[in-house]
Amino acid sequence: MTYAIDPATPSSPSGSARLIHGIDFTSSPRPGKPITIATGRREAETLRLDALERLQDWPAFEAWLARPGPWLGGFDFPFGLPREAVTDLGWPLDWAALVRHCRSIGRVALRAAFDGHREARPMGMRYAHRATDRPARSHSPLKLVNPPVGLMFLEGAPRLLEAGVDVPGLHAGDASRQAIEAYPGLVARRVTDASYKSDTRARQTAARRAVREKIVTQAATDGITIDADPASAPIRLALDDPLARQLIEDASGDLLDAALAALQATWCDARRTWHHGLPLDLDPIEGWIAGAPWSKP
Repeated sequence: MTYAIDPATPSSPSGSARLIHGIDFTSSPRPGKPITIATGRREAETLRLDALERLQDWPAFEAWLARPGPWLGGFDFPFGLPREAVTDLGWPLDWAALVRHCRSIGRVALRAAFDGHREARPMGMRYAHRATDRPARSHSPLKLVNPPVGLMFLEGAPRLLEAGVDVPGLHAGDASRQAIEAYPGLVARRVTDASYKSDTRARQTAARRAVREKIVTQAATDGITIDADPASAPIRLALDDPLARQLIEDASGDLLDAALAALQATWCDARRTWHHGLPLDLDPIEGWIAGAPWSKP
């Protein structure tokens, strides 16, 4: 399969002047597990992928957030917490105040609060969820292991706030630098439910590589319908062969996840005048995952 960009493809006037980023996040960036960023530009319903980047520590990520716009990023971590849990814990019911509160108490106190909230709930209902988590099939932001999305919230959301980034529906900031919540698993499942990645070397199998190739091939040929609405145009990924090989050969799946998050950001960019495709009534402390189904009036 050849993925090379067709040089004759014209730039569409319905494209976007701003950069599109997809960010595969980790709560503990390091050389062996960096924050991974895919960058490109939208041309109509296509994301033209230009570059992949790895950030190995927090200073590098914070400097990246400060890069001038215009850009729109799809960030793979929860932006908010379940309103039910926030209310039960007596925490602030304003997003910025909530984020600052969580930042101020730190990891130890946050773990204790989440553990206590979970243990006080009935078996089978231990984790409170946001309204977006069920339709997106995403983990509760209160989860602290496998994956530790609660810690990802703690490390990610405060940095968005401190950087002055605009977060549609949650916080008004610099409109030239905008962030939406992405979840690459939602996009991957539009193609297949099969596992495509692992951080454990023994589980980095040929079968998972084949699934990554299937996802990349689908994105590069017919595209992927982000919101599962049959009336929506699929978002296509245009990329050259070297970038495609990187997405396929990275057994951790981090590079592919960054590209899938960028596809979600592309979908939002195409709907920038329609609230970025997010619900008009999204909960302002929970947030919403781009492309997760919601009932339209």
